[in-house]
Amino acid sequence: MAKSPNPVNTKLIREMAEMLNESDLSEIEVELSGMRIRVARERSAPVTVAAVPAAPLAAPAPIAAAPVATEASIAEPSGNVVKSPMVGTVYLSAEPGAPAFVEVGSEVKAGQTIMIVEAMKTMNAITATCSGKVTEILVENAQPVEFGEPLVVIE
Repeated sequence: MAKSPNPVNTKLIREMAEMLNESDLSEIEVELSGMRIRVARERSAPVTVAAVPAAPLAAPAPIAAAPVATEASIAEPSGNVVKSPMVGTVYLSAEPGAPAFVEVGSEVKAGQTIMIVEAMKTMNAITATCSGKVTEILVENAQPVEFGEPLVVIE
């Protein structure tokens, strides 16, 4: 019996489905070794799974020049912005019901834990990049965040 060239990684699919159930995400897609695995759900429906061979990428068609927003035109919070080092779910306190690590107006020291980002069942402490006063908290508790997304402003 010939072995399938791309066996389905059921452990990965279970982990992806679990991440959907624990977050506000509606779908996750991963491409590994020529196989694309997509796990998706409706907001109030159970998780569905699809695994299909990855299609080769075609060269993009030429696009007519259009105005593009530059980084300078996108409003970036002023001050020292602490950004998420990973994709995950942000938590403002160590555990449910516990006080938040910081609040607007809190004085922090460089290296102090200001929140946690959970990624793949691992809690990652997010620390202040400088000493100062927290002027803005740009995320809510249990909110999904992207890599590089601004989290907190310290002045």
